[in-house]
Amino acid sequence: MYELKRIWIMRVPADKKAWEDLLVLGGLVPDEQVDYTVGLYDRNKLVATGSTYQNIIKLVAVDPEYQSENLLTKIVMALSSKLHDEGIIHFFLYTKPCVAVSFASLGFKEIIRTDTILFMEQGSPDFSDYLTLLKGLKKNADHAGAIVMNANPFTKGHLYLVETAAAQVDVLYLFVLSDDRSEFSTQERSMLVEVGTQHLSNVVILPTRDYQVSSATFPSYFLKDQAVESIARVQATLDATLFKERIAPALQIKTRFVGEEPLSPVTEVYNESMREIFSDTLALKVVPRIELDGQVISATRVRKALKEDDFQTIKKLVPPTTYNYLAKNYGKDKFRGEKSGN
Repeated sequence: MYELKRIWIMRVPADKKAWEDLLVLGGLVPDEQVDYTVGLYDRNKLVATGSTYQNIIKLVAVDPEYQSENLLTKIVMALSSKLHDEGIIHFFLYTKPCVAVSFASLGFKEIIRTDTILFMEQGSPDFSDYLTLLKGLKKNADHAGAIVMNANPFTKGHLYLVETAAAQVDVLYLFVLSDDRSEFSTQERSMLVEVGTQHLSNVVILPTRDYQVSSATFPSYFLKDQAVESIARVQATLDATLFKERIAPALQIKTRFVGEEPLSPVTEVYNESMREIFSDTLALKVVPRIELDGQVISATRVRKALKEDDFQTIKKLVPPTTYNYLAKNYGKDKFRGEKSGN
């Protein structure tokens, strides 16, 4: 009889060591970005484990000696029940491609896979609903391009990237991150992008939902300097593969535009992964960042100036539409503080 228990990996060193050893044995990289972890024990031996992070099931591993005991199902059912108890009815799963059939039998649907990761989901609205949304907003074009940005907030640097890309394509799909993990809310960021690009008639603004640079596909993006590079690279590869194989074909996108990245190692890892994954199938164009006073214009500089109530500097860094919004709605005592993302 196996005993299911919660594992407090950040509180009990011995339990953390057993958890890490089991993950390595299962060919997984221990990743401490988890909210909740459970284990199945055969007496005092940890023989199966799994974790959740927000609406994601991850790090599911079973001791090879116990593979015939159906412990994987027990772990996933326990974690699914935990998510349902929290009111989460749409969730994702990271696992290894070799166990796809097992998870499909539990109601999970495949979204995308790489050589090392299988990305699945359960519940709704799901990826097919997202594709339906995109196809409903698709424009006829010989050459369609795309940009994915956080715009936290929308700067002159972002505007330069959009204007440069829009001049090279018939239609430019501008995806604004839906994940609400930045100082400026999703609604604010989307609005600032929309009003800042309204003079560009060939730009179509779209949400990313959970399927592009999100907590589900690329959580390391939001950690920036705290992210582990090896984990960030695996996640970036997954995100780039999903864009290339499922999202770009839905909109007939031929070119992805990105800004040159001299500041963030994680974003540079992402650019490198896209370059490798896209290969000859999808063009990747890197646009040089523009500078002010010898430094690249970045959302980080804007947020720093906002903390210091330095609206003179802000006015140099952002378009008038962004400046007017910040001047009206934000001051040093109103700003939410540093979190993440350009």
